[in-house]
Amino acid sequence: MTSADSAERRNLRMAVLVAGLTAALGACTHTGPVETTASIPNDYRLRHPIAIQETDQTVNIFVGNTRGGLTAPQRADVIGLASVWLREGTGAIIAEVPTGTSNARAAADSFKEVRSLLNAAGVPPRGIIVRQYHPADPRLFATIRLTYPRIGAVAGPCGVWPDDLGPSIKNRGYLDNKPYWNFGCAAQRNLASMIDNPSDLVQPRPETPPYTARRTEGFEKYRKGMTTATDYPEAEKAKLSDTAK
Repeated sequence: MTSADSAERRNLRMAVLVAGLTAALGACTHTGPVETTASIPNDYRLRHPIAIQETDQTVNIFVGNTRGGLTAPQRADVIGLASVWLREGTGAIIAEVPTGTSNARAAADSFKEVRSLLNAAGVPPRGIIVRQYHPADPRLFATIRLTYPRIGAVAGPCGVWPDDLGPSIKNRGYLDNKPYWNFGCAAQRNLASMIDNPSDLVQPRPETPPYTARRTEGFEKYRKGMTTATDYPEAEKAKLSDTAK
């Protein structure tokens, strides 16, 4: 065997070895999406965060086919909407009045009263934009819709179930005792709907000025060695029983 044949065989063996390593490494390559339970936060506040967005606040006013004008509760709804709009509205009030329906004439008459109530409550004329609409579904009752944008807190959507609750091939995190995806979503959504001022989630409110007279009285009692607790003389009269004495 010549040295040339020996070198050729070494090159052949090296080529076979490189091809085998390439095939082995290629078999370990994963080109599909990588799913890991570590990407799902354990804290439900991170899975379903409360976000501050501009949302729509809507009030529906139901008007019958032959009755024009508003009822007493409807007047209260309109006045209440105007009061809230002055405090938190970020845009004009969109008034949608139905047309081409059986109650269209009555709704038009009722809207005149709606406009007058809004103006009387402090909403300027330029703050009301009137639009006409025709319900896409005739089975739905056509109402006067008053909508305005506001800054609100939202969370969700809830009811999303990307994985099974029980053990399965897809739900690999079941054995890790991790919370399921939808856990805590309803609590976050309810909390967001109850927040009056969404800015409280971002920053605290400024402190109100102290009540100087009350603080001076407390300091004076403390200087004299007296108790600073608030005393209510009528407290004894409110007791129903003397058992605790």
